[in-house]
Amino acid sequence: MSSTTATPTKRPEDEYLGAGPSLGYGFQHVLTMYGGIIAPPLIVGGAAGLSTNEQALLVACCLFVGGLATVLQSFGIKFFGSKLPLVQGTSFAGVATMTAIVNGGGGIQAVFGAVMASAAIGFLIAPFFARIIRFFPPVVTGVVITTIGLSLFPVSAQWAMGGAAVAANGDEDTIFRNVCLAGATLLIIMLLSKVRSAVISRLSILLGIVLGTLLALALGMADFSKVGDGAFFAFPEPLAFGPPTFQPAAIISMTIVVLVILTETTADIIAVGEIVETKVDRRRIADGLRADMGASFLSPLFNGFTQSAFAQNVGLVAITGVKSRFVVTAGGVIMLVLGLLPVLGRVVAAVPMPVLGGAGIVLFGTVAASGIRTLGKVKYTGTPNLIIVATSIGIGMLPIAAPAIYHGFPTWFETIFHSGISSAAVAAVALNILFNEIKIGNPPAGQGSVFTEAPPRFVPIASIEHFQNHLREGDTVKDGKLVDSEGNEIPCITASGEVVPAPLDSKKSGTAGDH
Repeated sequence: MSSTTATPTKRPEDEYLGAGPSLGYGFQHVLTMYGGIIAPPLIVGGAAGLSTNEQALLVACCLFVGGLATVLQSFGIKFFGSKLPLVQGTSFAGVATMTAIVNGGGGIQAVFGAVMASAAIGFLIAPFFARIIRFFPPVVTGVVITTIGLSLFPVSAQWAMGGAAVAANGDEDTIFRNVCLAGATLLIIMLLSKVRSAVISRLSILLGIVLGTLLALALGMADFSKVGDGAFFAFPEPLAFGPPTFQPAAIISMTIVVLVILTETTADIIAVGEIVETKVDRRRIADGLRADMGASFLSPLFNGFTQSAFAQNVGLVAITGVKSRFVVTAGGVIMLVLGLLPVLGRVVAAVPMPVLGGAGIVLFGTVAASGIRTLGKVKYTGTPNLIIVATSIGIGMLPIAAPAIYHGFPTWFETIFHSGISSAAVAAVALNILFNEIKIGNPPAGQGSVFTEAPPRFVPIASIEHFQNHLREGDTVKDGKLVDSEGNEIPCITASGEVVPAPLDSKKSGTAGDH
């Protein structure tokens, strides 16, 4: 009598490619996210008034912590890690809020305390987050991500001018030269983005920073004389800036950011699961979020900030087709090694600010564009989503347009709402609940305010070709009238504004798009 034992199906992400290919593909992941991971410590460190060496320490620590978080997320242990090819690193979502905490007088220690406390809260709610994620639909997350990008543009402008000190001094000649250098860096990045080589195009920001720095050196606008000062290899010193301090308002503000990060990481886990073609259930999402928040909680002990999954690396998995999670684990190990080289941090910290300013325009603009893309998925016609987006972004822009707007308010209020991200997030969540969750009092369908409707659609007529260029899938001609897929009539308007019949013969075909 014979028996057979079923062989368990191996998941695509569990394939091991060997040490060499894993390190090679892993290094590509590191290069893809390198510009994004070094920017947050430079922004926050600059706002905190840290010296070049101290900023270099922050950069090294963020690389080290990002490496640890990546290994935990991709390799995984029991209850921690989605075991998917997900790269972790310092989240952009918290940059503006952490800068606001620093500017509010809390200093870098208050930032570390807020990160630890908010990460602890995020860790506790991770298993239940799938149940409350409905309060963070695209209309909310799109607003927040868009605001994150927009709120960072003042930082990019300040960098382009040469930093806060140069901008405050108002030396027009110096500012002119710095802005020209930032523009040259931006132009280099744009040209590299047009190169047909996919590798060069994807690394255009990093290569642009390198070439912009070389240009600055040639013009005498860069100083690397202090790169050799200090240790070449060193383990990150725990609590190098002192013990964290815990301010309630700062913790509340960062908790809002953590909720956004949980939403983003959940979306990235689901997205990479679809790309890899593997099963992603609620348990796996919870394990991934626990790794996210656990790494974020420990991060301040090693002078790091909130961790999250990097969406650009999810895209890299899709582009390359390399699904092995061990490739990303190898990338995490590379980041760990880079974090043990403070000399590398000093090199990064010595990059001229105008060069970073030129790169920041693209980097921060990409974040804003991601939010706009998310908002493109939102249904506006017949819903109150337009007023939610408009009001939330407007509230988020207030402290960016007028930084002193909340100076007369209580300290806790100012700390929370001084950040455009926190302001927009609070407004978006509250308005989404008010309009979309609480249905009582909403006007009947079709009888809403002007904010519930999309702009009216009409088709201009100059010629048959011009008419056909404005047709959409599902448009049909009935009895000489143009109607959309839902049966709504679409006016056909001449150059003089006269409404005329649709210039197609509906007897020949019922579908306008066929002509």
